[in-house]
Amino acid sequence: MKFLEHEAKSVFSENGIPVPKGFLIHSADELAGYLEQLPPEFVLKAQVDVGGRGKAGGILMADRKNGIENAKALFGKSIKGVAVKEILAEERLEIQHEYYASIAVDRSTKEALILFTEEGGVDIEILARERPSAIRRASLPLLMTDIPPFMLRDLLGEAPREAGKVLQSLYTAFCRKDAILAEINPLVATPAGLFAADAKLIVDDNALRRQGISCNRDMTDREREAERHGFSYVELEGNIGVIGNGAGLTMATLDLISFFKGKAANFLDVGGGADQERVMHAVRLVAGVPSVKVIIVNLLGGITRCDEVARGIIAAGISQEVFVRLAGTNEEEGRSLLSERGYRMVGSMEEAVRAAVEAVR
Repeated sequence: MKFLEHEAKSVFSENGIPVPKGFLIHSADELAGYLEQLPPEFVLKAQVDVGGRGKAGGILMADRKNGIENAKALFGKSIKGVAVKEILAEERLEIQHEYYASIAVDRSTKEALILFTEEGGVDIEILARERPSAIRRASLPLLMTDIPPFMLRDLLGEAPREAGKVLQSLYTAFCRKDAILAEINPLVATPAGLFAADAKLIVDDNALRRQGISCNRDMTDREREAERHGFSYVELEGNIGVIGNGAGLTMATLDLISFFKGKAANFLDVGGGADQERVMHAVRLVAGVPSVKVIIVNLLGGITRCDEVARGIIAAGISQEVFVRLAGTNEEEGRSLLSERGYRMVGSMEEAVRAAVEAVR
């Protein structure tokens, strides 16, 4: 789950990373109560979970004269389709230099990947693509509680020693919060020292309960419904709904859709032993995606009975065309039930996918 900037800065501050003085507001009028506590010039930052927020107009410079007016303008905006409901008003830093620091889980090595460069800022992605050697990196086993001094020296280069303390604190926050990413971009040098001018923190979804987080707000309502039913579900951007049993079979279905130049709308694995009710909920869930024009149901009956699957599809009563591939336990009964009611049965996964792609064209 992604933390908003003010939440990430709160975590970083708790772990010893300097952050600018600021206040979270929910209306422009609320800013009036903080004006005297802010410096004469400050920054208004929309708290929205989108990339490129600054370039999209989500960050405004302000002072005590125009602050409330600018806050009203920002609250009236939608940043990349996301309405602004919270604003972080914080001191404007006198920036002398910008650095970049991040720690992420490297899934290929199962270690913490630490990145640092003296060239931080909004174009860090371009730097990583065009001059990757400008970004120093190091890997650290996640069982280690601190970054070794020799590793810090190699990472920092000519950066001030204070940056080493920030990196060490960032790693502490990363471990304590079960994060998969902790990032400061930019980490800025000012006459008063280093500050995290921006902050990003993403916590592993599997650790939310341990972190005391009861609701993953990154999930859509449909994803929450899928979680309630115990489905493995991911929303995509296509128009072909996909239901399978087993992650491998479902992924293979998505791969075939891509091979035949189609686009999947979702990944949904109903799991093993799915009964009529479970299949019904799965079909209705996928059919409820506005972009879905057709649905592929690709199920192999082992502990899952094909006749139960068929009854679930029929009970769902959806309007979209469903291409069904069933094989295994009670296969003939399942096929018979569906064929009697006009459902299109296919003999193979490839045939189902090809037919679905042609149908949406």
